[in-house]
Amino acid sequence: MKLLNFCKVTFLALAAATTTFSVQAQSGPKDFVVVKPDQVVWGDAPAGVKTTVLYGDPNKPGMYVVRNIFPTGIMSTPHFHTQDRFVTVIKGTWYAGTDASWDPATTVGLPAGSMMFHPAGVVHFDGAIKGDTEIQIIGMGPVSTTSVYPNEGRFGKPHKLN
Repeated sequence: MKLLNFCKVTFLALAAATTTFSVQAQSGPKDFVVVKPDQVVWGDAPAGVKTTVLYGDPNKPGMYVVRNIFPTGIMSTPHFHTQDRFVTVIKGTWYAGTDASWDPATTVGLPAGSMMFHPAGVVHFDGAIKGDTEIQIIGMGPVSTTSVYPNEGRFGKPHKLN
């Protein structure tokens, strides 16, 4: 019975989230959301990172879906988020570090098809070391990011900091 109630709540939450969608995807008569590759509009972030919001808004309540493309050699600096996030590797190999060192030697490579859960409040850094890498992030907003080393910027070439 608890599983059935959980499924009902999850379904209702997903259904409610689709009604607030206002990005570049097209909705059908039953609130399905479809985003084709040629409909994605990429924006520029620091250090050559490309980003797009496919669904929702990370700054507002509700589910969101974001994609990022990291160029070779660029990683996020150590940081943490206020909400849980799920990261799926779409293309390339995603390198993830689970400490504040920003030392690429401490990362684990996750090939395309891998998924990683980022718990809220836990410091990490990640990005592309060998080849451009595309990831998809799913989470609940609003979410904010806190940098461990704000003077290093949001993205850059990793180097051991501690």
